[in-house]
Amino acid sequence: MSECEFGTIAEQKVGPNFQSNRKRENRMPTRKKQWSQDVHTNSTHPPVSLFTKDPETIAASLASKEVSPKGPASGMRMLTFYINRAGRGISASRMRNLEKAKKLLSARVQQAQKEQERRKSA
Repeated sequence: MSECEFGTIAEQKVGPNFQSNRKRENRMPTRKKQWSQDVHTNSTHPPVSLFTKDPETIAASLASKEVSPKGPASGMRMLTFYINRAGRGISASRMRNLEKAKKLLSARVQQAQKEQERRKSA
């Protein structure tokens, strides 16, 4: 490599801090705080161990006004959030039950939306 007043050509291309730049690139990224850690709501109250019960009970409970005061769509969001957060940590049979509960709850959500449309048009 040729020498000049600013150092070697290799130093000019990668900079004098080449080693420290490489170390920074190889570092594991810091874990970002999840948005869900900041959620502190008191609007929904699902019973303890609700998501371990049968699909019909899960759907009925999440659609009730005690658990979802804003309607069954709120219960659907709770169930979806639970499924997404549980991820790979639950068994296949339990995931099938949760997906079945999701379908049942989806039917209730659609029924509630149709009722709201009827009320608006009347």
